[in-house]
Amino acid sequence: MSKGTPDLGTGREGSDAGASDVEGLQHHGAPRGATAALTLGALGVVFGDIGTSPIYTIQTVFDPGDPHPVAVTTDHVYGVASLIFWAVTLLVTIKYVLIVLRADNEGEGGILSLMTLLVRRRAPGSRRTKAVLALLGIFGASLFFGDSMITPAISVMSAVEGLELVEPSFEALVVPLTAVIIVVLFAAQRFGTARVGRLFGPVMLVWFTLLGVTGLVGVVGDPAVLKALSPTYALGFLVGDFGTAFFALAACVLAITGAEALYADLGHFGRPTITRAWLVVAFPALVLNYLGQGALILEDPANSRAPFFLLVPDWALVPVVLLATAATVIASQAVISGAFSVARQATQLGYLPRLRVLHTSEETAGQIYVPWINWVLMVAVLVLVFSFRSSASLAFAYGVAVTGTVSLGTVLLAFLAWRHWGVPLPLVVLVGAFFLPLELLFLAGNLTKLFSGAWLPLLIAAAVFTVLTTWHAGRRQVSRQRESAEGELRAFVDDLHAQDPPLRRVPGTAVFLNRTKETTPLAMRTNVEHNSVLHEHVVVLSVHTALVPTVAPEDRVVVDSLGWTDDGIIHVLARYGYAESPDVPAVLDQVRGTSTELPLEPEATTYFVSTIELRVGSEPGLARWRKRLFVATAGISADAVGYFNLPRDRTVIMGSQIDV
Repeated sequence: MSKGTPDLGTGREGSDAGASDVEGLQHHGAPRGATAALTLGALGVVFGDIGTSPIYTIQTVFDPGDPHPVAVTTDHVYGVASLIFWAVTLLVTIKYVLIVLRADNEGEGGILSLMTLLVRRRAPGSRRTKAVLALLGIFGASLFFGDSMITPAISVMSAVEGLELVEPSFEALVVPLTAVIIVVLFAAQRFGTARVGRLFGPVMLVWFTLLGVTGLVGVVGDPAVLKALSPTYALGFLVGDFGTAFFALAACVLAITGAEALYADLGHFGRPTITRAWLVVAFPALVLNYLGQGALILEDPANSRAPFFLLVPDWALVPVVLLATAATVIASQAVISGAFSVARQATQLGYLPRLRVLHTSEETAGQIYVPWINWVLMVAVLVLVFSFRSSASLAFAYGVAVTGTVSLGTVLLAFLAWRHWGVPLPLVVLVGAFFLPLELLFLAGNLTKLFSGAWLPLLIAAAVFTVLTTWHAGRRQVSRQRESAEGELRAFVDDLHAQDPPLRRVPGTAVFLNRTKETTPLAMRTNVEHNSVLHEHVVVLSVHTALVPTVAPEDRVVVDSLGWTDDGIIHVLARYGYAESPDVPAVLDQVRGTSTELPLEPEATTYFVSTIELRVGSEPGLARWRKRLFVATAGISADAVGYFNLPRDRTVIMGSQIDV
């Protein structure tokens, strides 16, 4: 059993050097028009997921098909509305918007960014603690992949289900029409979101306006529903009828789906923009709509079957269904783009093999397309649509992914506040003891739906977590074996100088990609030992990924002569952030511009890449099934030529074999 995979030419480096302050560049001194444009853009990208939650949240709470249905009574409606309001207020507004958004990694957010802040080389803490925190962060990222599969399915399906109110006979069209929309959505990913993205903001502004206006109409019809804003109703529901409230939590948590997106998109818009868009537009509109739905259900319990759409006048139902579909597609687009970003971060941090990444915008570096992730997500989403066949069924699966990610984020944030921000431990414990029990209560409520679909995100997360950790462990094992086979680079260069007669040197420049400065590239060693020849100028180039999103150009390159200044052999370290894509020719151009010792001529440069054929062997370290998984995962690796942007007509690939 064997697989060929390109040389593991990227590494991890715990350096903090050179990252740019993304938020500072984008927002300090921004004119009012630019600020408004950023705020509008944030509405379209950041709040798509949480903004479409009103379509299905309260409907799911009172769904008669729930194994633990919540009866429609005045106390229950007030209790549910109060729970939703305070969940959104405490977990989204206070925790994420006011606290978590401050935990940026050089302007970037997301659970992997939070993890890297805690585990990088200079961060305080023992190696064992960092290892545990890294595992928590990776599992949180794994849950996000599950979220990326469920969100398009539940969002689009919930919007299309509005057709049933237009004409009951349309029920049979819901699943196939949802599938068609999803296929088109994923097929369009390769074109990028640069053009379509300009429409997202205005569409979502109309959407939030609709949420606020229809919700306000419902509240005006029964102003008494405003009493639900008091926390006494939420507490009374939990304490007075805990059995019912506990099961209702599994649906109420749907109101905070997308909270992680506020943090994940920090690097795109910055904290001030996201905060402003949330407090001024999204939060008031959501609260009004949830209260309006509650008032509508109090007016007639039968309205609980589709309270969001029944808030709309009959004459506007078709346009609203179309608008809801557009909004859910936008919500899906945001989470799909997030999955691409998380996959690239995982690759750069050493938890996935190199994946083919295409940039879809010349203006925005963050707009990327990862084909392998795209098609896997599409197949998974279609399987969910045809398996669950309704948004209500999928809702039970949705909450576990959300609450799991949110809870893990709280643990990581607590360590960050204590270790990095210098917040006194008693205060950290006090704040954590406020948020974490609430989040764990939501998580426990969702686990009651374990056999109704909640098993799905846990299964997805477990599978993704196994792949990520197996690749990381296998990669380290292969690296150790390669170090033994390659030998020390400096000793190899010293031996070249000791050869008598001297090694024959040919005109031109050879660039050997290698993982580190410590070992000799296999392609270079093979060229010398078997061909007895070496180019006049030699560059051993290592691309390292720093645990920061971006590296400033002036900190990109470090050149080392390897102890000799007259042999034409140098080592070049190229640093990239985990949100960047490496470009070897660009690095060489930078070296040519700063070094007088190396006349690098692009047309006279040949690139050498080592590839490894991995085989399942008897080497200790990994269980046999994990070795098979590691070898299989290597099969999805993109070739180094494309990944490092090497010119194919001047690249030589040389192979070797390693048993794991």
